[in-house]
Amino acid sequence: MHVTSLGFRTDLALLTSSGSIVEDRGTHLVVRTPDNPAYFWGNFLLLAEAPVPGGEREVVGAFRTEFPRADHVSIGIDVPDLSDESRAAFEAAGLVVDVATVLTASSLVAPREVEAEIRALDSDDDWEGRARLSHALYPGMPEQRFMTFARGKNVQERRLADAGRGRRFGAFVDGALVSTAAAYVTEDGVARFQSVETHPDHRRRGLAAAVVHAAGRHALDHLGTRTLVIVADTDGEAIGVYRRLGLADAERQLMLELRSGDWATDRAKHEN
Repeated sequence: MHVTSLGFRTDLALLTSSGSIVEDRGTHLVVRTPDNPAYFWGNFLLLAEAPVPGGEREVVGAFRTEFPRADHVSIGIDVPDLSDESRAAFEAAGLVVDVATVLTASSLVAPREVEAEIRALDSDDDWEGRARLSHALYPGMPEQRFMTFARGKNVQERRLADAGRGRRFGAFVDGALVSTAAAYVTEDGVARFQSVETHPDHRRRGLAAAVVHAAGRHALDHLGTRTLVIVADTDGEAIGVYRRLGLADAERQLMLELRSGDWATDRAKHEN
């Protein structure tokens, strides 16, 4: 299956480079991350096109067949949007339809100065701080369950850093990690930002812009990157931060989710 979406293409490149498995079924891809089955967008179906009218529940059934133990449903479609009829049918099946915005840039505008230390994550303690920062964004999730998921994501991402594909940067205030972002090379000349996260108590202080800029500058200056890619909630606050840094809208990325259990009651929009 040929993937046209820049958002999904860079997603898949990072996933396969860090240990996920992609099975090509012709009309769709099955993406698996065996080491972290709770990772929604590490365990999903990617369809080449929207199903024929009436086929939406069949698609959900196909996910259940491929991931019988999953307590989520994650389905991507390699088209920029759905018809009203198809959107309504997926929503009737219980899924949330999210059309995110993919932004790109070949350079970045410097953000304002911030009162924090901006540096790359290096030590085990730094990465454990990243997992705990992620948990702060989902305060209703049981700690043990969430930290197993977050540490699994760290293991996978550190493979990218160890391979020299990029770095994760953080903003540290009084020694604590309070905001973080990463950028990793996905193909020649292209790098994708990953998981921009800021502690709720430290937002609107310019920290997210600072770490995104640091990660992007590293990719541009040291990794031969010519195009930076980031995906943002179209209606979220973060997209304004990215646009002010010089990233511009390029395309749409279509994602559908059904969360259950603790994830459903604490549904923050982040890159799970």
